[in-house]
Amino acid sequence: MKLLTRITLCMVLLCQIPSYGQKISDDSLLKKANQEIYNKPDNAIRIGKRLLQKEKDINKSIKIYLLLSTAEIAKRNFDESLRYILKARELVRKTNDPKVQTSFFISTAVLFQQMELYSKSLETLDEADEYLAKLPEGLSYKYFETARSYALRGMIYKSQSNPEIALQEFLIAVKNFEKVKEKKTTYFNLSIMYYNIGYCYLNLNQLENAEPAFIKSMDFAILIKAKSLEGFALKGMSEVHKQKHQNQTALELLIKAQALGEESGDLSLNEGIYKEMADNYLAMGVQNKYQIYSKKYIEARFKREQNELSSINNAIDAHNIETERKSNEVTAYYDKLIIASVIIGLAILTIIVFMILKTRKRNKNYQKEIQQLIRS
Repeated sequence: MKLLTRITLCMVLLCQIPSYGQKISDDSLLKKANQEIYNKPDNAIRIGKRLLQKEKDINKSIKIYLLLSTAEIAKRNFDESLRYILKARELVRKTNDPKVQTSFFISTAVLFQQMELYSKSLETLDEADEYLAKLPEGLSYKYFETARSYALRGMIYKSQSNPEIALQEFLIAVKNFEKVKEKKTTYFNLSIMYYNIGYCYLNLNQLENAEPAFIKSMDFAILIKAKSLEGFALKGMSEVHKQKHQNQTALELLIKAQALGEESGDLSLNEGIYKEMADNYLAMGVQNKYQIYSKKYIEARFKREQNELSSINNAIDAHNIETERKSNEVTAYYDKLIIASVIIGLAILTIIVFMILKTRKRNKNYQKEIQQLIRS
């Protein structure tokens, strides 16, 4: 899996903030949980589970399940994230709120994209867009979800080696994120967008545009004290210097990023840092350091892939269950249709037979009357 696609998870971390509230105390807790998803996902999960125990409203329960799913994505625990998504899906079938439906489908699309199930992710985004179109214009919430939709499509195009198309999607996402009123949410996602924009320029060999984009990403990350995002931005800047053959400068940036990555515990970030450090030490001919970081890179990649493999298997199982459910619904529908057709057919046949018998009886009566007239 390309590391460049892994930053997608950040797109959903504050997805519930521009939304509707609960009671004051619960709303405050939910907001706190959303703010801690990235740097303290375990704390966000604890709060979410506590709120879920006493929540009776379907729409609010869906929001909490999405919070829990997002927090598990932040921990790269896709298996648990999928479990919460499946629970939310059961409740989504019972609601008609387009805000809740939109948030659910986009969050689900993010999860599929993280597991590289791109066609499933795009299919889910198309479903989300149907509900997104139902929301009135001018809503901060609509700008936010529109931005997420474009951003996620950009991630998919980038991972499929289409940086030109991905760049267009990211730039549209930036315009929509800038219209979101919640500044922390805006800064958070703008950091992610500029990180990915930087990589698009990097893939297009436009180094003069790539570095400013990474710097913007880092500036927004510092504003909200998102250490992992700052680490990603530093790693991006190091790749610019690596392509310029400025390996020592690249390593200095990576050492800073490594400290941030170890503090946040982000597996994907650490994997990328180890790979870049190994590449730079190799270019500088420092064999012992190259071997150390090559080993760390392989170990980090193996750990991530094992986590994702389990989640992908569960996602396939869930997809099969959903397909079977829909098939059963279709079968049940046609069974009812056949039964109704048979009942209607029997009813019509009964009426026809009754009419035939009635006509025959009437004809016999006419014949008897005619014979009596002839005899008389």
